[in-house]
Amino acid sequence: MKTILFIIQKEFRQIFRNKGMLPIIFVLPMLQLLILSNAASFEVKNIAFSYIDHDHSQASRELISKFAASEYFQIKNEFESKELANEEMQKGKVDVILEIPNHFERNILKDKKSNLAVSINAIDGASAGIENVYITQVIGNFNQNLQTQLVSYKEGNLIPAQNIVTIPSFWYNNTLNYKTFMVPGILVLLVTMLTLFLSSMNIVREKEIGTLEQINVTPIKKHQFIIGKLFPFWVLGLFILSIGLTIAKLVFNIPILGNISLIYLFTSVYLLVILGIGLIISNFTETQQQSMFIAWFFTVIFILMSGLFTPIDSMPQWAQNITLFNPIRYFVEIVRMVMLKGATFSDISFQFFIIVSYAIVLNSIAVWSYKKIS
Repeated sequence: MKTILFIIQKEFRQIFRNKGMLPIIFVLPMLQLLILSNAASFEVKNIAFSYIDHDHSQASRELISKFAASEYFQIKNEFESKELANEEMQKGKVDVILEIPNHFERNILKDKKSNLAVSINAIDGASAGIENVYITQVIGNFNQNLQTQLVSYKEGNLIPAQNIVTIPSFWYNNTLNYKTFMVPGILVLLVTMLTLFLSSMNIVREKEIGTLEQINVTPIKKHQFIIGKLFPFWVLGLFILSIGLTIAKLVFNIPILGNISLIYLFTSVYLLVILGIGLIISNFTETQQQSMFIAWFFTVIFILMSGLFTPIDSMPQWAQNITLFNPIRYFVEIVRMVMLKGATFSDISFQFFIIVSYAIVLNSIAVWSYKKIS
């Protein structure tokens, strides 16, 4: 035990002695959390909106005013013809073109229906889909208000048209603030990337400077060396989690409804998984550059298939099956469940025991693959 403590002490001194590494470890993750949480959004705002009004009626003007009042749209121009509008969209100056036909108001009053033509710039398919939802909501709200103004005759009496009003109830994020969804996921991302990169590069650095061979011929046992090497990064991972949770609460006002000790319990085991992966990478690489590229390769795959940015249910079935082997997926799920839903240990026990299994398997492989000459 005393040997392990000496190695841990040596590692901490080596970390804090490197003045260039300290900002990367302690400052950059916090800046990334602050910046990415504000930049990464599923919302689409400042949509360049234009229209062609062939009717010039009260109904058409009211419809345009609905779009002008929306916080998502910016009214750019009114065009005289569809050709001029298409030219502006081709130049990238317009995102949406709404064409209101002749006799729009008359058809609504007479036939109780009318058609609208909407053109959306769909180069970015995801944004175009969201824009379509916004447009449908605005038109639907306009239609609902219009229906309340229409009347019909029944036995000589004026009967107002009846509408079905839907009152939604948003659970776990009643303000629909995207930061409530994104901040926990980005925190998971930062904890994972930092600990994986540092652990994978640490032992490789010993190889490069030639000290690993010197350590290998000492009486230090394999498990003592590995524990002493990885324990400081385990502590750093928990420290970054603590700072991140503090920022999430104080800066972004993210609710923490569950027991925060569950997050620390799960993170403690999860970090063993990440450190095990880092150790395996370092065992099979000879330079820090190699370890960094390999670690980045796996990190990109893990992040994209974790459900952080793309819902797992929206992926093809084969991709959903692959995500079952992705540890980041379970970490993202747990943090969101505990923070936003107030989940208890029984709710997260399935993910917890999967991560425990991964930790045992990966660290066993890591210890086995580490070659020590004594």
